[in-house]
Amino acid sequence: QVQLVESGGGLVQPGGSLRLSCAASGFTFINYAMRWYRQAPGKERELVAAITTDGGTTNYADSVKGRFTMSRDNVKNTVYLQMNSLKVEDTAVYYCKARRRSGLEYWGQGTQVTVSS
Repeated sequence: QVQLVESGGGLVQPGGSLRLSCAASGFTFINYAMRWYRQAPGKERELVAAITTDGGTTNYADSVKGRFTMSRDNVKNTVYLQMNSLKVEDTAVYYCKARRRSGLEYWGQGTQVTVSS
């Protein structure tokens, strides 16, 4: 059974940090590029960060560059999103997605991040 399980979300003050995790199971993790998306209330889901299968290349949305860092551990079958200098506008549900070159995709259920004073 394919599973992507996000964790690490929560309530944090502006300027604070959170580290999201996405644990994968039920498929060959190393064959899949990984992405983090987020969706704020009333807004479309947007791509936040992406990482290649070997973790050698990452890309970020302009809105999070310099603040967020995505990484992966192909032994633990887990991807991470380190989020620093959080802003109120980072408040959203964060989702991870696994995507193979063939187009096959899997989504996690999401984890809520709330940035508020």
